[in-house]
Amino acid sequence: MKVTVKLFAALRKGRFDMETREYSPGTKISQVIDELNIPKDQVSIIFVNNRHAEPDRQLDDGDVVAFFPPIGGG
Repeated sequence: MKVTVKLFAALRKGRFDMETREYSPGTKISQVIDELNIPKDQVSIIFVNNRHAEPDRQLDDGDVVAFFPPIGGG
């Protein structure tokens, strides 16, 4: 199945901004994070198809998943 992965801010460094990737049916968001070698503590916000999602969510063909790092500010 094809899933579009979007990375934001520091998560892009040494990776990519957006890429459509091939995954096996039943793949979970946490598996995508692992496959991209992103430390789990570096992913703070996850969206699938513009809706908040948890790492244990199973992805479907055509999904768009976006990962954001922790955001600081004052």
